[in-house]
Amino acid sequence: MLLNKIMKTRLATVEMDDKLRVVKDIFDSMGFHHLLVVGDDKTLRGVVSDRDLLRALSPYIGTAAETTRDIASMNKRVHQIMSRQPITLKADGTVDAAVALLLDHRISCVPIVDDQFRPVGIVSWRDILRASAAK
Repeated sequence: MLLNKIMKTRLATVEMDDKLRVVKDIFDSMGFHHLLVVGDDKTLRGVVSDRDLLRALSPYIGTAAETTRDIASMNKRVHQIMSRQPITLKADGTVDAAVALLLDHRISCVPIVDDQFRPVGIVSWRDILRASAAK
């Protein structure tokens, strides 16, 4: 099966200098688990997962124990926590190729890019399981 049959094309992107507050707002409101980081030319530069965000933020945010220092963690920039040099495939790649990448590199998503390295979709292990269950 080809990735263009199962990839999600509804993408959320952020830029390298966006604050983690923006990332958190997108995760909280959209239900995404991965955001694609793009440069000024809209080419893919990295990936930020919800787990990357959780590791970067203070666990005291939103609690009675929250301090100014905890709030300051929301002002970090995307480039400080993103995974760089993302492993990608093209839309005409196969699900088997995506599975191999997910397992070999211990990643949870594969961005799908066009010939200019601009993101056009994303495939996560959830998408692959959903497609397998639908067979």
